Amino acid sequence: MIAETPKPPYYAVIFTSVKTEGDNGYGDMADKMVELARQQDGFLGVESAREEIGITVSYWRDLESIKKWKEHTEHKIARDKGREIWYKSFKTRITRVERDYDFHKPEE
Repeated sequence: MIAETPKPPYYAVIFTSVKTEGDNGYGDMADKMVELARQQDGFLGVESAREEIGITVSYWRDLESIKKWKEHTEHKIARDKGREIWYKSFKTRITRVERDYDFHKPEE
C-alpha cells in the first residue's frame, strides 16, 4: 500500500537489502519493527517490496525523529540480527522529500 504522507517537506529513509537464504525469523521481526516504528513520534508511513532485493521506505517528520528511531533499543537489536543473520548486504539512504505527486485511477 502507498503511504499517505503530509505535504512536503519531510524525510524518507530508504533501506535496500539482499537477504540470506531462508526466513530465520525475519518476517516476524520485520512486522514487529513496522508496528514499533508506527508508535514513534515523527513517523509518517512506510512502503515495502521484496523480490531479488528488498526496498523499504519509511517516512519521517524530521531528522531528529529518524535519529531517535535509529537509537531505539529494539531497533538496534533488529539491526544487529540483520548483520549477523538476515542480510548479505544492505544500504541505507536518508533524503529530504521536497515534492511529491499523486495519481489515483478512478474506480470503475
